Amino acid sequence: MQRRFPSGKPIPFYPHPYLLVQRMGYFHKSNQVVQKRVEGNTNHSIKRHHSREASIGVGSLIVFIAMILVAGIAANVIIQSMNTLQQQAINTGKETLRDIAGGIEVTHVSGYVSNSKITQLAIFISPIVASEDIDLTYTYVSLSDSSKKVILNYDSTCFSSSVNNGLFGTLNASNLTATEYGVMVIRDIDNSCIASSPTINENDLVILVVNTTQCFSGINTRTQVFGTVNPEYGISGVISFTTPTVFVDTIVDLQP
Repeated sequence: MQRRFPSGKPIPFYPHPYLLVQRMGYFHKSNQVVQKRVEGNTNHSIKRHHSREASIGVGSLIVFIAMILVAGIAANVIIQSMNTLQQQAINTGKETLRDIAGGIEVTHVSGYVSNSKITQLAIFISPIVASEDIDLTYTYVSLSDSSKKVILNYDSTCFSSSVNNGLFGTLNASNLTATEYGVMVIRDIDNSCIASSPTINENDLVILVVNTTQCFSGINTRTQVFGTVNPEYGISGVISFTTPTVFVDTIVDLQP
């Protein structure tokens, strides 16, 4: 029950100083606890925020490294493709230049007449200017008398390094079949044209001998003959002539 003055007014209550001190200490401790809790919650929030930012940073770094790796692989593929295409272009250019700049030229064709028929042909060939070496082993002759066509390849057993017994007397053309031609050398500066590997180069001149008796049973008068001398690469030499209306001489010039 509250105490009052004689006048009836209530007497104010003043707590004991010791109680005030205790209460102040309690409030102070309570404030410290609350402050610690707030600080703890704040630190926990900051840690979670930093952890989230770190996770995002690591993920971005992984994506960045992956992009660099993909870009590096793509660049490597592109560089390899460019190198391959460049090498192919160089090789194609060399082959094209070789096919255009190299080849064989037919300079002259003569025939040997026997029993009113041409029984042998002597085809003079030479590499064109600036041509690379031509191996006659891989050179074939395509020849037609307008009714039959034959393909002739080099016969190494029918070879002569010189024309020492005349144009049609040096080689025994009767040994040649309908699929073979022989070779006689007129000019070979570097001695590269031999029986086992008849290679001709610039300024060389050789003769290809064909047994037309075996190929066409001889070539009659007024007959159109055409064909080509085809090297391994380069331009082919052209054979094209028409036999005379009458054979007067034993040896006739058919193509200048």
